[in-house]
Amino acid sequence: MTQDLRIVFMGTPDFAVPTLQILVEHHYQVVAVVTAPDKPAGRGQKIQQSPVKEYAVSQGIPVLQPTNLKSEAFLEELRSYRANLQIIVAFRMLPEVVWAMPALGSFNIHASLLPQYRGAAPINWAIINGEQETGVTSFFLKHEIDTGDLLFQQRVPILEDDDFGSMYEKLKHEGAVLALRTVQAIEGGQVQPQPQQTTADTKHAPKIFKETCQINWNQPAQQVRNFIRGLSPYPAAWTRFDDKNFKIFKVEALENTVYDVAQGQLITDNKTFLHVQTAAGAVAVLDLQMEGKKRMPIADLLRGYSFNV
Repeated sequence: MTQDLRIVFMGTPDFAVPTLQILVEHHYQVVAVVTAPDKPAGRGQKIQQSPVKEYAVSQGIPVLQPTNLKSEAFLEELRSYRANLQIIVAFRMLPEVVWAMPALGSFNIHASLLPQYRGAAPINWAIINGEQETGVTSFFLKHEIDTGDLLFQQRVPILEDDDFGSMYEKLKHEGAVLALRTVQAIEGGQVQPQPQQTTADTKHAPKIFKETCQINWNQPAQQVRNFIRGLSPYPAAWTRFDDKNFKIFKVEALENTVYDVAQGQLITDNKTFLHVQTAAGAVAVLDLQMEGKKRMPIADLLRGYSFNV
């Protein structure tokens, strides 16, 4: 038995746009979009719309931008669209009164293979921890965040040169395809939700803050490299050299190179290379940004700056 779907989509950043787009392109009835309020951004503090709102407006879809998801005015407006399915991608935590509203439920697309990497930063932590694969998961929402019954998953390898930026791009498109598959299964009455099974080795993905991003040179070279690529290009791993902050975007692990210096010590000819000693081996810094300057390859930085070794 197929269901006539009336869908409300909830999301904010560009990660969510391909999912909304694939629903529109497959002619599903998206009756409304819920996204974050417009806010000032950039140097000029110009008011900006979310990427999801921009796409929704371009397609003539009504947009709701509540500041309070529990306000009666918002709930009344949401009910007025008579949705029987809600789809959530990269939005905020929903109260039960919202996620329990549609008859067919509310499902989320999460950028990990749940129950691994529940939380706000699943892509970052999978790379930081040196995983060789991750993926996307669709699941029905319930009270505790990222714990609802599983619907479908798609595995995606993490390649040696992948960083947060490249995996973000891959997973936002894989997530859209998975969302379409999930909608088609719900439409055809062919979903069999499975409870999540957590174990002692279930890893988490807490929100990342600036202090979380400071490089610990007392780790082995490969671990330092994974940490840096897991935060590149955003929010970016950082360290201090010469009493200045440097964002580090890319390094090469030199596991068989050991200098007779302390961990975190710089080794450079101030012309072509910058190495840093770690707990096991060294790393070659390839791409960085000094405070107040643009991001650039190390050779370009060394043309105009000499490190105090």
